Amino acid sequence: EGRVSSVSVQQFIEQISHVNKAKMIDHVGGVEEGACEIYNCVEKIIKQDILGCEVTELEGKDLGNKEDSTAPEEEVFGDVLWDAHDEQEQMEAFQQASNSTCELGFEKYFERLNDLVAAPAPIPPLLVSGGPGSGKSLLLSKWIQLQQKHSPNTLILYHFVGRPMSTSSESALIIKRLTLKLMQHSWSVSPLTFDPAKLLEEFPRWLEKLSARHQGSIIIIIDSIDQIQQAEKHMKWLIDPLPVNVRVIVSVNVETCPQAWRLWPTLHLDPLNSKDVKSLISAECNSANVKLTKEQEKKLERHCRSATTCNALYVTLLGKTIACVGNTGNVDEILQQCCQCQDTVSLYRLVLRSIQESLQSDREKGLLREILCVIGVSHNGVSESELLELYPELTPSVLASLLHSLHRMCLLTYGCGLLKFQHLQAWEMVKLEYMEEGENAISAYRQKLVDYFTMQLSRDRVTWRSADELPWLFQQQGDKQKLHKCLLNLFVSQNLYKRGHFAELLSYWQLVGKDKSSMAAEYFDSLKEYEKSCEGEESMICLADLYETLGRFLKDLGLLSQAVAPLQRSLEIRETALDPDHPRVAQSLHQLAGVYVQWKKFGNAEQLYKQALEISENAYGAEHPRVARELDALATLYQKQNKYEQAEQLRKKSFKIRQKAARQKGSLCGSHILRQRALQLEELTLGKDTPDNARTLNELGVLYYLQNNLETAELFLKRSLEMRERVLGCDHPDCAQSLNNLAALYNEQQHHDRAEELYEKALDIRRRALAPDHPSLAYTVKHLAVLYKKMGKLDKAVPLYELAVEIRQKSFGPKHPSVATALVNLAVLYCQMKKQMEALPLYERALKIYEDSFGQMHPRVGETLKNLAVLSYERGDFEKAAELYKRAMEIKEAETLLVGGKATSRHSSSGDTFSLKSTLSPNIFLEHGQR
Repeated sequence: EGRVSSVSVQQFIEQISHVNKAKMIDHVGGVEEGACEIYNCVEKIIKQDILGCEVTELEGKDLGNKEDSTAPEEEVFGDVLWDAHDEQEQMEAFQQASNSTCELGFEKYFERLNDLVAAPAPIPPLLVSGGPGSGKSLLLSKWIQLQQKHSPNTLILYHFVGRPMSTSSESALIIKRLTLKLMQHSWSVSPLTFDPAKLLEEFPRWLEKLSARHQGSIIIIIDSIDQIQQAEKHMKWLIDPLPVNVRVIVSVNVETCPQAWRLWPTLHLDPLNSKDVKSLISAECNSANVKLTKEQEKKLERHCRSATTCNALYVTLLGKTIACVGNTGNVDEILQQCCQCQDTVSLYRLVLRSIQESLQSDREKGLLREILCVIGVSHNGVSESELLELYPELTPSVLASLLHSLHRMCLLTYGCGLLKFQHLQAWEMVKLEYMEEGENAISAYRQKLVDYFTMQLSRDRVTWRSADELPWLFQQQGDKQKLHKCLLNLFVSQNLYKRGHFAELLSYWQLVGKDKSSMAAEYFDSLKEYEKSCEGEESMICLADLYETLGRFLKDLGLLSQAVAPLQRSLEIRETALDPDHPRVAQSLHQLAGVYVQWKKFGNAEQLYKQALEISENAYGAEHPRVARELDALATLYQKQNKYEQAEQLRKKSFKIRQKAARQKGSLCGSHILRQRALQLEELTLGKDTPDNARTLNELGVLYYLQNNLETAELFLKRSLEMRERVLGCDHPDCAQSLNNLAALYNEQQHHDRAEELYEKALDIRRRALAPDHPSLAYTVKHLAVLYKKMGKLDKAVPLYELAVEIRQKSFGPKHPSVATALVNLAVLYCQMKKQMEALPLYERALKIYEDSFGQMHPRVGETLKNLAVLSYERGDFEKAAELYKRAMEIKEAETLLVGGKATSRHSSSGDTFSLKSTLSPNIFLEHGQR
């Protein structure tokens, strides 16, 4: 309340200080700054203590230029886009399904399910059927828990379908998720199609592949499968013969089960018997300290005898209703009201009206109506913060009170932070109670959400929520014009695609009547328009991401000739804005190579994959999962070319890396804190200098550096260097690592003189200790050269840029594009020093390499021609300058035709097909071609 401190705050702090797992942040400043600080703290704890992310990626690493902090994080499953949100939603759905106050006599059903697993193959899927609220989800989740406990070799893949038309009911996403799970368990990172039809074909193949290697049974469980959109069409793999060790269990509502499936073996859930009814109601009442009389129990027993009044959901809701009013109201009265409700929907209506009566004002009752209706018409639910923004008159305290009541009485639940209806019958009741006008009322509430999320877009706040809700809402409203405009918001489409919602994105485009080619052309036009507003490094990096997303989307659509152009453009922007050796450049190379593989241009693909592999090894070390990804990609490529021996070698190497990474992730989870404490204790008690202790100090220094805690990082890195010099000697390569890391830290702090001295020492050690083409030597050369250039010491930078050319020639051979890049970097330096004559032969040699490697119409060729044109102009050779510039412009024009969708491909003189990048902004050039 505006005061810095108060008695209540002080008491609260004292209470917290005694709590073992509490974390207190002392902050004086604005509320938003404080919230941001808390967010950063929680994120750090999750990454370090729970996921162990940073520790596993840092062992034995140079700091270099903080690659780990900027590298893309989506490549968990190779080229497959994985949505952590969808996976979290499934975990929460499973946990909620398994919650029950008491056991419901499911033992007899468990035995039947166990018999299914043990039965000899082949066997069709088992159908678990029952009415709405009969306990199907509860039964399956409880049985899954028992299987996980007693049969650890059994692999269980489950999916709980939520409300119809929600994301969890989209067939393509379900099949993709299950396929990814199979890939995850088979250690495979093969490319996965996003085409819904092809996904349906590939899923059984993956199932067959894993079943052949898996030692135990594989059980696939899909709950509420009848809620999936076009279930029979999209789940047709169910009717095919399954592998011998695979069993499938699906649950359906009796009324909505497809006719063809009714012939499968069926486990039907009977209504609860009187004993289960009594124990369930007693458990709910006991939890609220409510004691029923014998007469009341008999009355309930008589009431719960019909099929609709003795299912699990109805009885649970009945018990909660009695328990809620038992302490404050008349139990007989509420019992009388409940007995008039002959099904779950009417009982929900009674519950809602009792909540309404507990509210103090008409305003609160109106807000209750608004909350329930707006949640019901949404795609996947609404968050608390969105409700507070949608209804400014809604206070947090009123919202908290309402949600507490709605959650306790099984109307609402939480899924990934979003409020949604706990059961379909609850939403049915809300429609009957509040939406007398039917579709008109639903449309009005949807429009409210449309206005809200449209306003978010206008503020440039494209979150996963905007992308999830807005296109779907336009689709439901039938507003094709606004849907079209929404899809052309590049960030909305990128958000959907990068989270794997490819089928959903495609269905929206089909609704607005666009075929694949016109869709590609429209995206290109939007990107070119957006590029005009891009200024500065950050916006260019963002632009590169957009181009990459478009390229991958077009590749998945099968538009290979159009896909190359945006991927090539993404590569060039990243080389400009970041560094030719940055991990994101490897990402671009990898994606471009993937297109050439599909195009059967194996020579081009191999060259790109090898470049990506080299960059990844330099950035992360030889045993990182990203290196394994490149090895797998090369192995697949060799296999397609029948080079089986080479493919097998790479696969074995990749498999070892992945095994080691998996073990590390398990053992290093949250271990950096333990290691730090253990190290401090060891130093205090033993005082020993050892190479292991020095390495640990170095790792901790790197960790703090990546967290921008530079003072602590400097302390650890200095101690590591001092210990290494004492134990290993000043000329050991490990000392060079510590020197390199300290130099990078000082460079970050703008202490260039100190950074220069340490880089020079590190270079001296590495030159003497390492092979001439060693990656660590190349890194130190590169960073010291860049530092010299930054400090204006161009004469000292020249020999290092020359050395960079030598190293690349030894690593790749004299005709590799990486050598051309190094030559151009050296030529740029000479131009800055006004030594045009020295720059000319370097540009000419680079041009020859680019033409031989990529063909005469490649953008790199165009850039180099442009630089040569400028040199010729400055030397007074205007005719030569005009000729070179004309060639450069021809390449750019050819590219513009392609990017505009007027040509499908461009063939170079070498016979290889390449696409070209769009016009660069006037102030942006490739780093290695700056003038």
